[in-house]
Amino acid sequence: MPPHPIRDASATSPFGDLPPADFYARHSVAHVSDYITNSRGMRLFTQWWTPLPPAEPVGVLAVVHGYTGESSWLLQLTSVFFAEAGFATCAIDHQGHGFSDGLIAHIPDIDPVVDDCISFFDSFRARFPASLPAFLYAESLGGAIALYITLRQKGAWRGLVLNGAMCGISDKFKPPWPLEHFLSAVAAVVPTWRVVPTRGSIPDRSFKVEWKRKLALASPRRTVARPRAATALELLRICRDLQGKFEEVEVPLLIVHGEEDVVCDPACAEELYQRARSEDKTMKVYPGMWHQLIGEPEESVELVFGNIMEWLLGRARA
Repeated sequence: MPPHPIRDASATSPFGDLPPADFYARHSVAHVSDYITNSRGMRLFTQWWTPLPPAEPVGVLAVVHGYTGESSWLLQLTSVFFAEAGFATCAIDHQGHGFSDGLIAHIPDIDPVVDDCISFFDSFRARFPASLPAFLYAESLGGAIALYITLRQKGAWRGLVLNGAMCGISDKFKPPWPLEHFLSAVAAVVPTWRVVPTRGSIPDRSFKVEWKRKLALASPRRTVARPRAATALELLRICRDLQGKFEEVEVPLLIVHGEEDVVCDPACAEELYQRARSEDKTMKVYPGMWHQLIGEPEESVELVFGNIMEWLLGRARA
């Protein structure tokens, strides 16, 4: 099993001191990117990584990034990890994120974002034999999006990996009570106003290793500004909505979560694990780890992603 490519990164570039093409060659993967246009006329950035010949894919994997994230920075390293291990891996930048169109980090309605993911993921899967097993891997808000995908496409996915999934926002990170209480009124009047304070920035409370935190913040497309009112309201609504649907989850499920995650509540992930009807479900909570498991020391990264790869390969080969 290959080591996670984060070990080749630096505090300023996910590719370390290599040009991207040389980085991909080192990890024996091919990389392609393209834009699609969604039903709302937005140009959305997509990309994919595949194992270089003569290796044949063992499965298809769709990667879903989280709030303020993107597919081209730290998450790209995880995508390369999956591709190097044999998975044809694809990802899309949500509206307002990465290289895609849209107001920066603004998601007032999650349903169109889910539509975008399903449309692109279905088109990517169609390039491969239908017999090739397909999986979803998702981080943070991406976990909520991936859950909605599996609820809409029952039986279409061989498995779902949730890494620090947003099944509930930690009380340690939510905006202060008065503002949370009046958020719907603020969102109705000025939906794009960056009025919502959180208890600390996402990178500062997500990445334990300092140089990895610097790398996350080095992305020229990442925002650390306050969430917009309508976006914050939608994030809270998503958590409540999904918590009412946990019993509808039937997809084979692996949940990995840091015990000390103060962004996405591990207790809510535990509730999903307990209530999901999935016959094949596993949960691993890692003591002392934070929200971004890639942001832990190297030995912890290898442990977590080794567990993930073992789970994926076991089901891909079944």
